[in-house]
Amino acid sequence: MGYERLGTGATAVGIRTKDGVVLGAEKRVSYGGYVMSRAGKKVFKITDRLAVAAAGLFADMQTLTRILAAEVKYYEITTSSRMSVYAAAKLLATIMYSYKHFPFLSELLFGGIDEAGPHLYVIDPVGSVLEDDYAAIGTGAPIAIGIIESGYRKDMTVDEAADLVIRSIKAAISRDAVSGDGIDLVIVRPSGAEERSIRL
Repeated sequence: MGYERLGTGATAVGIRTKDGVVLGAEKRVSYGGYVMSRAGKKVFKITDRLAVAAAGLFADMQTLTRILAAEVKYYEITTSSRMSVYAAAKLLATIMYSYKHFPFLSELLFGGIDEAGPHLYVIDPVGSVLEDDYAAIGTGAPIAIGIIESGYRKDMTVDEAADLVIRSIKAAISRDAVSGDGIDLVIVRPSGAEERSIRL
């Protein structure tokens, strides 16, 4: 992936359960092998039902989430209705595809809840959209996904999924030099989205 060639690192993880979605990412911002910040936020609450976790170029993550938040708010104000999770994911994918000749160097996990239930989508830098029960992206993904696959169950609660997300990111941090310095989570339930931050 392009962000790996740039030397930026990240680990972001998402899990969908029967009653919610958990997204998490570590906090280290690195570029070209240097640690630029230990307090970067790579998990973003878009609305009280939608959230994004990202890996890649930090400025691109921030820009994409700002564009998406503005577009979703505009849609919901003008139509007086809530955008479905799939529609929001496709909107984000379309934004990314429209820049395919000079792409945003970010890979995204997009999750949320609507009338159809919880959803988790993986979106690549040129706008491909795949729905899954769990996913990991970034330089620490090969380590994180192994922990998730060993602990994931279809009948998990949201709190169990949050614990598994934390364990998978901690494992990635311990083996990936450009991931670290804490974990941010967004837990999306039918009652709303809750943000948590864990210092390591």
